[in-house]
Parts: sequence; structure tokens; C-alpha cells
Amino acid sequence: MKLIVAAVGNRMPAWVETAWDDYARRMPPDCALELREIKPEPRTSGKTPAQMMAAEGRRIEAALPPQALRIALDERGRDLTTVALSQTLEQWRAGGRDVAFLVGGPDGLDAALKASCGSMIRLSSLTLPHPMVRVVLAEQLYRAWAIMTNHPYHRA
Repeated sequence: MKLIVAAVGNRMPAWVETAWDDYARRMPPDCALELREIKPEPRTSGKTPAQMMAAEGRRIEAALPPQALRIALDERGRDLTTVALSQTLEQWRAGGRDVAFLVGGPDGLDAALKASCGSMIRLSSLTLPHPMVRVVLAEQLYRAWAIMTNHPYHRA
């Protein structure tokens, strides 16, 4: 199984890339963590937010494996504890499909793209900057894997 994070945005600060690479490197091959950066739609194009989200949505679609289970990250998504995420990760792994986490741009995710997702989750009730979302998601996926495999990283 691959865990794919398809995130709108590019040219992240070095600390984001360093943190992402650290957590991605820790994941085992049978639960690999992969980032697919999606080019954001220019905010100076005169398009409406809906048009920009639709364009970004098409780019996200093109970056995903066809059979991947899609999980939208959204402020109205379901809150999960880390333990619940670990249990869900175990179910996904048993299913054998790749899982794609979709992170929208400044305006969010296109409504049609969200509708194509198996579920929606949120990382926090707080509004997080996009660079931070990548790092928090990578760390939480690693922690969920650590719980699932009884790795000492997570101390309950």
C-alpha cells in the first residue's frame, strides 16, 4: 500500500521539505508515504474561486492512481484521534488499495472532487497553514503506523 498526499502548492520552505523527507523515510516500503505536489491555479487570473478549485481538482485527479481510496482533508471533516487513525490505517492496509489524501489550495477542494472521496477528515479545529498541514499529516501517519506495529515512537 502507498499513502499518497496530493497537495496543492509548491516551493515549500526548506523546513517543510526536511520534515516531510524525515517522516517519509521512516515509513516501511509496504506503507510508503509519497508526496505529489499539485500546481496551484494563479490567483491573479480573474477566475472565480470555484473555477480555480475546479482547475486544481482536475490536476489532483490526474495525479492520482485510478483505484486509490480518496480521503479529503477538509475543515468540515471528521475528527479522528491518532489511535482511531491507526485503526483506520490498519483497515486500509488490509484492503490493499493505495490511499490518497487530498489537500486543496487556499480556497479548498472542488466540491465534485470532495464528493468522489471515501471520507473527509480534518487534522485540527485550528486553521493550519498549508506547509504545516503536510508536516502534521506526515507525522500523524507515521505515528499511526507506529501504533499499529507497536513501534516505540508512540508512547501511550
